[in-house]
Amino acid sequence: MTTSRHITLYGIPNCDTVKKARTWFAAQGLDFSFHDFKKQGVPAELLPGWMAAVGWEKLVNRQGTTWRKLDAATQAAVQDAQSASALLQAQPSVIKRPVVVWAQAGQTHVSVGYVPDQWLAWAGPARPGA
Repeated sequence: MTTSRHITLYGIPNCDTVKKARTWFAAQGLDFSFHDFKKQGVPAELLPGWMAAVGWEKLVNRQGTTWRKLDAATQAAVQDAQSASALLQAQPSVIKRPVVVWAQAGQTHVSVGYVPDQWLAWAGPARPGA
């Protein structure tokens, strides 16, 4: 019996953490789709679900170069999900990467950052011969 699984990795191709995640998924033999924020934009309709799953605070990468280059007023204006959503759509590079959306068996999971232990848990136990 095969479980239908769809994994989408969202990020920017030249991001080192995204490269590391893509390599990890390939090494595990897990098929995934890649959504390039630079070419395809940030899917505004998915942001509320991501924020509900992980919190808007986790999605905003306050350690990155793009955040540090923002003026103080723009940084200070990010105080809730709505203001964070507007910034994330305007400045995709501010999103902590990768965002992984893992849909399987009627459940959807969201992770932010490089978290292979979490992904392994979602993949479930290894099956002999799989």
